[in-house]
Amino acid sequence: MNKVRQPVTVLPVPFHYGASRLGASGGPEAVLQAGLLEKLRHLNLTHTIYPWKEPADYATDRRSLERMRNWGRVLTMSEAVAAAVQAITESEAFPLTIGGDHSVSIGTIAGVTAHIQQLGVIWIDAHADMNTPQTSHTGNLHGMALAAGLGLGDARFTELLGRSPKLQPKRIVLVGVRELDEGEKKHIYESGITCFTMHDIDRIGMGRVMEKAIAIASYGSEGIHVSFDIDSVDPGEAPGTGTPVRGGLNYREAHLAMEMLFDCGMVTSADLVEVNPLLDTNGRTARLAVELIGSLLGERIL
Repeated sequence: MNKVRQPVTVLPVPFHYGASRLGASGGPEAVLQAGLLEKLRHLNLTHTIYPWKEPADYATDRRSLERMRNWGRVLTMSEAVAAAVQAITESEAFPLTIGGDHSVSIGTIAGVTAHIQQLGVIWIDAHADMNTPQTSHTGNLHGMALAAGLGLGDARFTELLGRSPKLQPKRIVLVGVRELDEGEKKHIYESGITCFTMHDIDRIGMGRVMEKAIAIASYGSEGIHVSFDIDSVDPGEAPGTGTPVRGGLNYREAHLAMEMLFDCGMVTSADLVEVNPLLDTNGRTARLAVELIGSLLGERIL
């Protein structure tokens, strides 16, 4: 199998304007300080850090602030992330985006699909991120990230890099979901994407859920993008996140998911988001993030 062994390019995106709470902008530095580069060296992976540059100017439009909070900042960031990820992918490196809140995935998906158009996505998250400006109760764009890739929502986000929709519902799988807005439920049913909730994991086990998820996301795909929100893990294990929801993945379930994704040989890109060091306990969540990335990139017990 063609498992992840190509060079890894880490793209840190210190950004929190897609969320309600401050702090996720410190996530990339916290994950780096927790030993990410040492982990990559331990795995004998050639790696570089993409030099993220804070955009000098942000788009502004007061007319839509009530529906999309900080939309100008999110859009400008998304454009920069999309360009960076596109460049990384075209260089034949593995793009590993470290957030920041989950709105960074709007740009990640755009950048990857500019090169890989038949892309499967496994979205591991307590939330579906399938809201649109019309269904969102908060206006937070981190809750609209997956919807944008599916062509749902404001055209400024759905048409990033000039192509919409970027994703096909039949290749999208949600894993670990346990908190959904009514509008998101409607979008999930109508789009036909696959959603494995925590009920499904409780009932059939994480191994079986991941077998199904990988089969769906990989069928007819050129690769799989993994989007891992640290709030998919139970807050008892990952307290440092802005949107914790009780009853999430335990430590071994999270690692098993990542290990199986490596084993499938189809993962071509990933992002890990929503680590918030302001809410963390002694760096616990950042260290877990590094461990999970290790499992995704090939680290094993034996």
